[in-house]
Amino acid sequence: MMDRRGRFGSRIGVILASAGSAVGLGNIWRFPTEVGRNGGAAFILVYVCFVLFLAMPVMVSEFVIGRASKSNTVDAFRVLAPGRPWVLTGLMGVIAGFLVLSFYSVVAGWTMHYAVSSLLGQLSAGHDFAADFNAFISAPWLPLAYVAGFLVLTHLVVERGVQNGIERYSKWMMPLLFIIIVVLVICSLQMPGARAGLAFLLRPDFSKVTWQVVLSAIGQAFFSLSVGIGCMITYASYFGPRMRLAPSALHVCLIDTMVAVLSGFIIFPAVFSVEGLSVDAGPGLVFITLPNVFNTAFSHIPMVGYAFSLLFYVLLLLAALTSSISMHEICTAFIHEKYGLGRRVAAWIVTLACLLGGAACSLSFGVWRGITVGGMGFFDLFDYLTAKFIMPLGGILITLFVGWQMQRSQVMDELTNGGTCSRVLARLLYFLIRWLAPIGVCTIFINGLIGH
Repeated sequence: MMDRRGRFGSRIGVILASAGSAVGLGNIWRFPTEVGRNGGAAFILVYVCFVLFLAMPVMVSEFVIGRASKSNTVDAFRVLAPGRPWVLTGLMGVIAGFLVLSFYSVVAGWTMHYAVSSLLGQLSAGHDFAADFNAFISAPWLPLAYVAGFLVLTHLVVERGVQNGIERYSKWMMPLLFIIIVVLVICSLQMPGARAGLAFLLRPDFSKVTWQVVLSAIGQAFFSLSVGIGCMITYASYFGPRMRLAPSALHVCLIDTMVAVLSGFIIFPAVFSVEGLSVDAGPGLVFITLPNVFNTAFSHIPMVGYAFSLLFYVLLLLAALTSSISMHEICTAFIHEKYGLGRRVAAWIVTLACLLGGAACSLSFGVWRGITVGGMGFFDLFDYLTAKFIMPLGGILITLFVGWQMQRSQVMDELTNGGTCSRVLARLLYFLIRWLAPIGVCTIFINGLIGH
């Protein structure tokens, strides 16, 4: 069955594809936004703690479920707990995958637009970038064209399957992404405001840590690592029996966190180099603040500003694509296997459905701005439901399933690869999965709901 479903061909392919699922706009667009809003270094420390002690156990749990079941995120629970309502957890993951990819493709479309504008030299000095950005996102058709273009790029990778699509493209996109990051970090650290930007990132002020900061940190950790919605269940169902789950999860978490922090090393030294710009500019940080930075900081050498701008938006686009592939694959694998449709047909169904969802999210910045649910437009609603509700709830349910529903011997067998890996590490992870992760996530989740 595994061969018919497809499988990753190499360990490096697993690491890069899984890391690609984690590394995305959450690292380079959303992470600096959350850091800027929530006090800098203190937020980063809270975030790293959540990654290691809460999000990573959820990722390992997803790996266990996926490889043990060798099924998509819905059927995985049906295989491991037949006749039980746990299957709803998997279905919730498919719904979340659709919601995330819908609003995610909107921001990715903005990124594609800015990459094209950078290439054409249209992000030049003298523009009112705030007005330009607001005019673009509120327009009815151009943003939709970019949403469609991005979804088609994602579709073309997913429809080719696991080895020929997801693994192959991850093997060249992830190294390219890292090369661009290193180049941009080096350039950013040469800016006059680099020291102030680094201080903001590295000197924590714990007086700024509130429950809202804590909730934002755990939401960011789950969003960035793509856990709690079944991405890693789907990918792990393609793992071979020799793949070591715990080290793979640790590598993915380290790569993801490193990219997020390095993105801060790119953005904040640049922002602190220009007077009058704010680090807590929110989502507009990347699309309004940074074009000002590129032009102001490099006004004496315009070609460097041009190259920096182009590389940054290409980086953002690559990161968006590596992550969107996994969101698409959650839904595609489910439809492909559940309804017996060909992979290409299943992929097109997902692409078209997400195009409709993306259109609703995009239009919520323009002609549908007055249409709200609970006071939120479609974009904000989809974001809130996934990052603040479905992902934490999914994380709780997934760890409870592995820690309490599955047989301990089966879980330990997966964690130790049939007894060939350290049982000490496996016991520690089992404790985190069984106790710390569900209790910790549940506590923060409930406090977040009460606070909201």
